Formats: sequence, C-alpha cells, structure tokens
Amino acid sequence: MSMEKIAKEEESFQRVQRDRGLKNLMTHRWRSSHTHCLWQMTLSQRRNPYATLRMQDTVVQELALANKQLLMVRQAALHQLFEKEHRQFQQELAQMGKAFYVERL
Repeated sequence: MSMEKIAKEEESFQRVQRDRGLKNLMTHRWRSSHTHCLWQMTLSQRRNPYATLRMQDTVVQELALANKQLLMVRQAALHQLFEKEHRQFQQELAQMGKAFYVERL
C-alpha cells in the first residue's frame, strides 16, 4: 500500500472519529438543552411567553445542527463503506488476474 493511500486512510479514519465525537457532543448538548427548556417552560410559561418563544427558537436551531452533524456522520460512514468495497473488489479482481483501469496523467 502506498504512503498516499495510507495517509488518506488515516485521514478518513480520523474524520470519522471526529464526526462521532461531534455527534456525541451534539447529543449531549441537545439533551441538556431539552431538559433546560422543559424546566424553564414549567417555571415561566405563564409569566413570560417571550422566553418560551426564545427557547423554541433555540430548540429549532439545535435540531438543525444535530441533523447536519448526523448527515455528516452518515456520509463519512458511507464513504468508508465504499472505500472498503472498492478494496475488496480490487482484491477479488487481483485473484482472477484482472484489475481496474486507472488513467494516469
């Protein structure tokens, strides 16, 4: 395996690990924000309707960020799966004495 491929694999692995860490962080933030929102709503729902609106806006923003992070994690996992299948196809073709056509510039 060439040094470039090894570097790409390590970069891909680190990206997936970072995305998982971000997903865990976003999940934790969402849970704490959700708990805080529930607590605030029970205390001041009747006294301050504007606080409720601000919290709802915060929840919407947090959900949008969580969805974005989840999409990134899924894309990274799918990319990793495609790379794994590509390597498997290369190995199977190599066993049959064949290979993918690679245009070199």
